[in-house]
Amino acid sequence: MDSSGITITFAPDLQVFVSARHRGERASVRIDGTSTIGHVVESLGPPLTEVGGLLVDGERVAVSHIPSDGEDVVVHAVPRPQQLPGPPRFLLDVHLGTLARRLRLLGVDTAYESVDIGDPALAARSAAEQRVMLSRDRGLLRRREIWAGAYVYSHRPAEQLTDVLSRFAPRLAPWTRCTACNGVLHAASKSSLQDRLPSGTARSFDVFAQCGDCGQAYWRGAHHARLDAIVDEAVRAFGTA
Repeated sequence: MDSSGITITFAPDLQVFVSARHRGERASVRIDGTSTIGHVVESLGPPLTEVGGLLVDGERVAVSHIPSDGEDVVVHAVPRPQQLPGPPRFLLDVHLGTLARRLRLLGVDTAYESVDIGDPALAARSAAEQRVMLSRDRGLLRRREIWAGAYVYSHRPAEQLTDVLSRFAPRLAPWTRCTACNGVLHAASKSSLQDRLPSGTARSFDVFAQCGDCGQAYWRGAHHARLDAIVDEAVRAFGTA
């Protein structure tokens, strides 16, 4: 079959994924007459997790649309905040540990794999637990079995956190989750934690919390001011429920 062509325009936010020769206002792309528009878009760089809508000659189409010769395609970015069927819950890969701890610090339900369990296992967990897969790995985000996914654009944890909060607008409930395991924290007495506290901590602090899952103890230690700053900045920008 003779190949034919379409033109594609990517939204500015998607240009970072596109190869140099296909960037710009309108890129000419060859098609084979059998591949879906979703496949064509992903072959040019952007994972479909980052695509908010596809227009062909001004009409909205599904990713399963088979493009025809001469069509003009516009690829929109995901709108913010992105709508999900329920409150967002996340799954992060091994490279996003700091982001995972910061999301948990803000009370956001965040699962995290501290070892590399492989893309198939991550995708399966995303589907089984209906969690949004967060990753900088485009190949992982292209796996069809994931329930939902999002590319994390920055290498910097502070920017990563802002990116996720602005995209999904999760309810913030600071200081309610364990940053180590994602379990829920509850108030704990000093006496119940005696065997878990470092020497001198019991004399210096009076207010404690404990994770109901892993038993980790928490108190307002020397690092608390830095964590307070992270929480305050997030709450000022995105609020709480």
